[in-house]
Amino acid sequence: MTDFSYKPTLTGDLVVLRPLGEEDFPMMKAAIADPEVTKLTGSRGEISDEKALEWLRTRKDQPDRLDLAIVDKATGESVGEAVLNEYDPDNRSCNFRILIGPAGRNRGLGTEATRLIVGYGIEQLGLHRISLGVYAFNPRAQRAYEKAGFVVEGRLRDDLYWDGEWVDSIVMSVLETEWPVSSGA
Repeated sequence: MTDFSYKPTLTGDLVVLRPLGEEDFPMMKAAIADPEVTKLTGSRGEISDEKALEWLRTRKDQPDRLDLAIVDKATGESVGEAVLNEYDPDNRSCNFRILIGPAGRNRGLGTEATRLIVGYGIEQLGLHRISLGVYAFNPRAQRAYEKAGFVVEGRLRDDLYWDGEWVDSIVMSVLETEWPVSSGA
């Protein structure tokens, strides 16, 4: 059985992934307030500071998910989060999601963070399949996922209603049998 209780630190050339915690509150607050993050994640509603802090405090205690902060090695600042969640032990699969705040965009940090956490999930945790959904109005993320080995499986039509328009969600996954060849690792 996969054990998400251990929260590793993963190091790449551009980023370090470390357990997400209360110290990441300023980054999360800035990201959640960013209109681009709100749109690209389909987020609605406000989260109180107290609720966000409590959520961050509990990430290290979750046995069924892995929440890691993305730290930019050049600045030492956290710029986002990379998460493996929705674990299905019977099928050795889970979901992946990532959030990159304004300070971490357009420098390859998300692509490297994706490769690191997906590699950990497949190579260390023994996952067979990692999937994700990305909204069609986010082609930059789709390209980053493809660079990290994800393959388009299909579309959920009109999955999100945003600013008066329906938006499709693109379903992608990577399988252990495709890793690491597909990731460029």
